Amino acid sequence: MSSRRRRSALKLTPDEISNLVLKLQALLPDSSSRCTSEVPASKTLEETCNYIKMLHSEVDDLSEKLSQKLASTDSILMPLIETLRHL
Repeated sequence: MSSRRRRSALKLTPDEISNLVLKLQALLPDSSSRCTSEVPASKTLEETCNYIKMLHSEVDDLSEKLSQKLASTDSILMPLIETLRHL
């Protein structure tokens, strides 16, 4: 597919863009009170980026906690497993 054809496939009308921004606003936390077309699209995109960064950070933190829990579980279970192997 040529790049010209791809670009034409991505053209959206201003109304379509507004509708997509409204849908995006609805996905953000605490958005029910400000889900209007009065909020600039740039603000919605900025809030979306910040929210995604926060979610990534939260996932990283939870992954680290899970790794620590698994490591401590392994240190407790490994001697038990070795003992059971020798029975």
